[in-house]
Amino acid sequence: MPEDMANHEPDQSTAPQASESGAGENGIPPEPAVESEAAPVADELPQESDAVPEEVAAEDPGEPPAPAPKVSNKHWYVVKVQSGREESIREAIERRVRIEGLEEYFSKIIIPVEKTAEMRNGKRVVKERKLYPGYLMVEVEYNDRILYLFRETSGVGDFVGGSLQHAPPPMTDREVERMLGRQGDKEDVKIVHHKPKYDRGDRVKVKEGTFAGMEGEVKELIEAKGQVRVELTIFGRPVPVELEYWQVEHV
Repeated sequence: MPEDMANHEPDQSTAPQASESGAGENGIPPEPAVESEAAPVADELPQESDAVPEEVAAEDPGEPPAPAPKVSNKHWYVVKVQSGREESIREAIERRVRIEGLEEYFSKIIIPVEKTAEMRNGKRVVKERKLYPGYLMVEVEYNDRILYLFRETSGVGDFVGGSLQHAPPPMTDREVERMLGRQGDKEDVKIVHHKPKYDRGDRVKVKEGTFAGMEGEVKELIEAKGQVRVELTIFGRPVPVELEYWQVEHV
């Protein structure tokens, strides 16, 4: 080794002196410094995927299972009421149900009706006709509270088929479907024709229409159409003419 490089080697004898010079004034060496570990950088932390596997999502215990549908104890029954008061009795029952808080046992009341059309003074008039006058169809849960409410309502009789010892039988599914189907068909209008007051061979006079004032003889009654065929004399010849019931009257 060259001489000049040997002269530059550090003096090993001075290292312990530097260490000893670091002691405190009382000769107690200082505690060695503890190197703090650097916190991991956010980018270095393992990232958890936000996506939840389908199997885990399906078996998530955090969501409560859907409650099972409650079984209804309500059924349709027939109730006898005072004829002619069906609407007012229905309103009275519905009002008492709300006042006494029995909505959980009560569903609805239906007055079965059908629509009929008849001709009046040349105009088609549509009316509602009760199918079962004096009866109501009710959907309720039959129990003592409902029975007492109905019996204490003015104009209400008993549940059809029931007695003090036996509960009334509910309507069959077929009866209910037929009844509700007729109520839901708003376009189903039954044409009603009044029975004519004439017979074949009667002399009648036309009241309105093209042949008003003319007289003739009834030749045929067309009840399906609500018409009558009258033979009129026009220009000296007999001519059969079909007229509405209301268009003619007895001579």
